Amino acid sequence: MSSEFVIRIAGEAVYTVLKASAPMLVLALVVGLIISVFQAATQIQEQTLAFVPKIVVVMLSILVFGPWILQTLADYTFNLLDNLYKYIG
Repeated sequence: MSSEFVIRIAGEAVYTVLKASAPMLVLALVVGLIISVFQAATQIQEQTLAFVPKIVVVMLSILVFGPWILQTLADYTFNLLDNLYKYIG
């Protein structure tokens, strides 16, 4: 196994993880920003006010983007196994 092959596979793994987690992270970031602006405007400093909506939004985004995430991970796995089979066989 050459070092270029391993580096390429590792790079694809990092890209796939970033691509699969992006919807949840972006939505949590947007909701967190909205909650922070609301807390600054109303001077409410309740910690649970920031966490509960983010958790709900992340769970809903997993439900909405779940099939796409699963397809992305399945495509990566197929590509990984196909490359390993070509390399070994």
